[in-house]
Amino acid sequence: MRRAVTPAIVLAVFGLLVGGLFRYAFDESDEASIANYSRSALEGAAISLIVWASHLYLVARGGWLRRRPLIVELIGRSVILTAIVAVAAVVLEIVLYGHGLEAKWIRDTFLKIIGVGLLMSIPITTIYELVRMIGGRTLLNVVLGRYRRPVREDRVLLFLDLVGSTSLAEAMGELRVQELLTRFFCDIDDAIVAHGGEIHAYVGDEVIVTWPAGAGKTSRRYLDCVFAIEDRLARRAGQYRKEFGVVPAFRAGMHAGPVVVSECGVSRRQIAYFGDTVNVTARLQAHCKETSRPLLISGELLRLLPSEQDFVIEPLGSTQLRGRAASIDIFAVARRASS
Repeated sequence: MRRAVTPAIVLAVFGLLVGGLFRYAFDESDEASIANYSRSALEGAAISLIVWASHLYLVARGGWLRRRPLIVELIGRSVILTAIVAVAAVVLEIVLYGHGLEAKWIRDTFLKIIGVGLLMSIPITTIYELVRMIGGRTLLNVVLGRYRRPVREDRVLLFLDLVGSTSLAEAMGELRVQELLTRFFCDIDDAIVAHGGEIHAYVGDEVIVTWPAGAGKTSRRYLDCVFAIEDRLARRAGQYRKEFGVVPAFRAGMHAGPVVVSECGVSRRQIAYFGDTVNVTARLQAHCKETSRPLLISGELLRLLPSEQDFVIEPLGSTQLRGRAASIDIFAVARRASS
């Protein structure tokens, strides 16, 4: 809920300021009044939120547009937003000022409102896409320059991959499996975001998810995220069978510990994670196949879970994972069967 409310509040405030500045920049001095400034501010806030809601709708429902060439998508998005801003400006003019459309307003103000509305959409959509690419918290830290030098952070990591992708590629073909992967990653995204996770990277058939690990704070959202993914796939099982002839299954490894985070690269910069915690999580995920368990966690992650649990934790003992000298306590986790 907070993820939806916070940007709406920020955009409403941004729109209020733009609306007030619009009145100051374009209106004549004899029209300057508290009432007119208030109306312009409300109009700016309303248009900001309408542009934001329209953008979210196009992201969620505009698959038909995203499948077109980029230039077609950009033109199409601009045309749609222009039409929406135009309709919103007309409706708001009638509602806020209590009279019909005047020729002077149409001639002098209408096109300016559309232009400002579209200009407002540029930073809104740009910031939104940046957040989608690298995550909100990471974007803020990049802007503040936090990762220009390596930083050590306590993180929870989830490595989750599609089971049997190699055999599926042989049976279905690589292009068809990539379509399945694209659908799989899309379907699990809501569960990850809803539980506070940030997607760090997609690597082949694997997704890497991360959370900040609060010092001494317990939370069940890490495991709830995995179970929510499981539920999402179960609900869409019929659609997967109909379209691909198979329902995707996954294996997941989870671990917690210190991670070194840093900006890397020159021609293409990205945020990279380094350290033993990353390696252990990858090994845990790979160890799922050897133990025939869909979800393995480490003892370090277990200590971050609340004591009251409605899932079954099965100790698998201290294990020396491949490529690592020190052993680690491993636990298999499953939901408790409902009675």
